[in-house]
Amino acid sequence: MTKKLTPEQIAGYERNGYVCPVEGFSAEQARGWRGRLEAFERAEGRKMTRGHNFKPHLLFPWVDEIVHASEVLDAVEDLIGPDIRLFHLTVWPKDAQSGAYVSWHQDATYFALEPACHVTAWVALTDAPVEAGCMEVVPGSHKLGQMQHAEMQDPENLLSRGQALAVDVDRTRTAFMPVKAGQFSLHHTHLVHNSRPNRSNDRRIGLGISYIPTHARCTSSTRVTAMLVRGTDRYGHFDDERRPREEAGPEERAFHADAVARFRDMNAGETENRVAVVKR
Repeated sequence: MTKKLTPEQIAGYERNGYVCPVEGFSAEQARGWRGRLEAFERAEGRKMTRGHNFKPHLLFPWVDEIVHASEVLDAVEDLIGPDIRLFHLTVWPKDAQSGAYVSWHQDATYFALEPACHVTAWVALTDAPVEAGCMEVVPGSHKLGQMQHAEMQDPENLLSRGQALAVDVDRTRTAFMPVKAGQFSLHHTHLVHNSRPNRSNDRRIGLGISYIPTHARCTSSTRVTAMLVRGTDRYGHFDDERRPREEAGPEERAFHADAVARFRDMNAGETENRVAVVKR
């Protein structure tokens, strides 16, 4: 008996590596969350984009609300079981008519997780049609396993280290994953995907929430943090993350800074192991 996804959706995830769209929240809820994110950006004098877009669930109670919502977790449980940690979260904003994009990649490249079983819920705070640069995927590519990536820095690439696939993958039959505000998609950590620039007249904003079963571990020598969001953890592979009580308060900022620093250390080490640097 599933909690949210239909047997057909689960079979599609196993076959294609993704499910889209999944109904989550109302458009009104999504607009409210977007408003709070953009109010924080105005107060800080900078946008939550590359370099400033990691782990906002540690800063904002409204993001904490989303990551714990049954609307999302019920679907995730249908795929990875009832004991769930939130391993990482990234805000993905693209301004209207901007050149920002995400190169072809696999999420697992950066996470040092064993086994590679995490699922990403991409929650839309705004409409993300094809013209706005929604996710584009290679169906079934999650079955190819981990592939080599290269590091090619480009300021328009929203990936933190500019990583991109360094091997050829058949992209003659890709699929787009448009979502409306409040909806979300789910994709496997090995699914090959990208997203193109936003050619619409509105900003495109989504939250990429990476969930793992509690038995998954991080193989990095750096011990990282993760938040238990459902069930129990009998393994202890991660340091626990505290839930925010005040919006970007001093305690929230201090814990967030430490968690992000640890994640960056792990990420840098994993990049050295798996990503070739391409000099231009």
